[in-house]
Amino acid sequence: SGNYYNQGEIRKKELEQSCCVLGIPASDVTVIDHRDLPDDPAVEWDTQLLATLVLEHIEAKNINLVVTFDAGGVSGHANHISLYNAVRYNVCKLLWAGLVLLRKQNQGRCRVLVLESVNLFRKYISFLDVLISCLLPRDALFILTEEETEQAKRAMRCHRSQLLWFRQLYLLFSRYLVLNSLRLL
Repeated sequence: SGNYYNQGEIRKKELEQSCCVLGIPASDVTVIDHRDLPDDPAVEWDTQLLATLVLEHIEAKNINLVVTFDAGGVSGHANHISLYNAVRYNVCKLLWAGLVLLRKQNQGRCRVLVLESVNLFRKYISFLDVLISCLLPRDALFILTEEETEQAKRAMRCHRSQLLWFRQLYLLFSRYLVLNSLRLL
């Protein structure tokens, strides 16, 4: 629930506001407040517990695409890395068992895209990273329009409780507000 600084309720409201800016209705936002999954940048969450919760959510909502962090968690945040490990655990477990995630309506597979972590230099050169990203291997490259970038910045600004000085720099210079390179898991 984002309660690291005892701001869980504030951060839940900020998340809903941010999602609203992005056109995601509050009814589609799920916040998991589990005592064994504390919001703490130094705590690695239990992979099997998180994998179970993620898989239950995927099946309950008939999700056919998951976008998650990679093994670096984009910022090295232990919770982000734990989420990647849980999703990877589910994919590996299902592949090993010879199964795939199925949607009830169309029997299509649930695909997983993993957001690429980049080094500090590339992370903060904004649109200049387009040139580098186009030359490197990846499965998907999303380049946002100027309007989409501004929308993403408005959504980020909804998270007032988290807008520390380094996140202000993120809003100004981050390549993730302009482009995202992903690979299939």
